[in-house]
Amino acid sequence: MPTPRPRPHRKVAIVGISLSDTGRVDEATPHALHAQAARRALADSGLDRRLIDGFASAGLGTLAPVEVAEYLGLRPTWVDSTAVGGSTWEVMAAHAADAIAAGHANAVLLVYGSTARADIKARRRTSNLSFGARGPLQFEVPYGHTLVSKYAMAARRHMHEYGTTLEQLAQVAVQARANAATNPDAMYRDPITVDEVLSGPVIADPFTKLHCCIRSDGGCAVLMVAEEYVPDSAKAPVWVLGAGTAVSHTTMSEWEDFTVSPAAVSGRLAFERAGVRPADIDLAEIYDAFTYMTLVTLEDLGFCAKGEGGAYVEKGRLLREGELPVNTDGGGLSACHPGMRGLFLLVEAVRQLRGEAGEGQVRKAGGRLPELAVASGTGGWFCSSGTVVLGRNN
Repeated sequence: MPTPRPRPHRKVAIVGISLSDTGRVDEATPHALHAQAARRALADSGLDRRLIDGFASAGLGTLAPVEVAEYLGLRPTWVDSTAVGGSTWEVMAAHAADAIAAGHANAVLLVYGSTARADIKARRRTSNLSFGARGPLQFEVPYGHTLVSKYAMAARRHMHEYGTTLEQLAQVAVQARANAATNPDAMYRDPITVDEVLSGPVIADPFTKLHCCIRSDGGCAVLMVAEEYVPDSAKAPVWVLGAGTAVSHTTMSEWEDFTVSPAAVSGRLAFERAGVRPADIDLAEIYDAFTYMTLVTLEDLGFCAKGEGGAYVEKGRLLREGELPVNTDGGGLSACHPGMRGLFLLVEAVRQLRGEAGEGQVRKAGGRLPELAVASGTGGWFCSSGTVVLGRNN
């Protein structure tokens, strides 16, 4: 038998990031936002587009990512169309990092674009109450168990188990809005108060309107490359140090504990593989379709003990100048949420580690830039999770 060739294990860096136009984008198509984000990320990297041999996309087209790759004029030899909701992009980043490290690809482009807000305004689509009524979901959908109600029920369970209060959940929204104030791309920048969050119209008890993410248009892109291409890049690299993925459930009856998300698994794996601890992290970008998502993910990633998330978020810890800056761009609650927001988490984490966040830049003692960041995406109704640890040094 021939001796197998050793597989390379290359280090992987993010060298290109971008946002497309975001917020209120009435005239663009989703394909156009994909293209705009891709072009900007490639320009940011300074690399030749012919280097791209891997492509990852989900949520658009009949044969994603084939259709989008064709639109962008790419002919990749490695593709990923994983679709697990908001955590899709962290899961895809983990897949891409593995592929690059193993030598199956040299440069992988992850790109997303959506006109969710514009489509509803133009009545090209309506809001969806559920993901469908086939398969296991047939046992929940007929009883009105909507997407938002599943998150709301989980939040109520946390309140029951640990005494978490509505005021504590509201603090997540208040601090996200404060972070958005210094982000020129954020859709909402005016400050809000706890009382304003609590007094808003109820969407699904206990969530009022400001407990829920905004609906916007927008897209973004991330270019990941093998280490040998870093010297040719225009920007300093941000290294992928470790990643983890996990799935939990699809029917609520199969979720063993409403107060534990799959980030408890994906986070542990990511930190172990990166060789770091939660205490080492300088900032966190966390999927926040609802305030409870931020709170429970902080617990599950190990930034505080289970049940202590409410107390943890109270005293400004999530602010840019706080103990653990979280969603430094304002997150899905204030900045941008066009659908599967997970890729935006990676873009903002890289921007912070590069020192490119302008007035919203996180600084450590002595004005130093942050060294380590974590991006953790959640999909479905806590059905899936992907966590990626990023660093300025490899």
